[in-house]
Amino acid sequence: MPEARRRVALVTGSSRGLGAAIARRLAADGMAVAVNGRAGDVLAQEVARSIRDDGGTAGAFAGDVTDERQVSQLAAAIGDALGPVDVLVLNATGPQPEAPVTEVTWADHLAQLSFFVQSPVLLGRAVLAGMQARQFGRIVHIDSEVAGRPPPGRSAYAAAKSAQIGLARSWARELAPFGITVNTVAPGFVPVERHADVPAETRNAYLASVPSGRMGTPADIAHAVSFLASDGAGFVTGQRIIVDGGRSLGLGS
Repeated sequence: MPEARRRVALVTGSSRGLGAAIARRLAADGMAVAVNGRAGDVLAQEVARSIRDDGGTAGAFAGDVTDERQVSQLAAAIGDALGPVDVLVLNATGPQPEAPVTEVTWADHLAQLSFFVQSPVLLGRAVLAGMQARQFGRIVHIDSEVAGRPPPGRSAYAAAKSAQIGLARSWARELAPFGITVNTVAPGFVPVERHADVPAETRNAYLASVPSGRMGTPADIAHAVSFLASDGAGFVTGQRIIVDGGRSLGLGS
């Protein structure tokens, strides 16, 4: 890296799935990576260990990113071990239950907003002052195609994701003068561990709507994040990159 101190990246919810793939990619890019999971999540340790085994720099840092006290402790622990956070990838998510709009409660909405709005706000308060002082920062939200193509039964999730997009765009405008970029990456349906029980017919129906003719992979998402997190992406901010094989073009069913 051109800097005397290598960039430090925090990828929230990176003990598995998309987050783990993003963490590994940023480590391959030369960043020191903070792998994050909740307390007791042994998979975070395994991801960090695999990065180190491949010659990268990484550590596992436990913390519930929807809890203000734990977020403060998380940022402090990363700072002590790796250095202050330069790249923040907001990937953490919780359960995503489906229910008809007539059955969705305000508590259901708050549960989704907690991950996609509250968590970014708490993490921003923990790391933005340092980014502003250093005149450098990269913030990448992991959004979802559901924000633009909400299926039935996902109203709470879609609403929270839409709020996350608005948050990212407003941050991008306000933080640009400090050398901090803020963007979102919106994956299509990318099968990971939590999709193990999705029926084959559901996957096949989705695949039939993808012009590229294949399902996305975690590596596809990690490539997009890698670009937005790079030094070279300093003139790209306030953007939403949809990684869905062309499905958002409306050419499929």
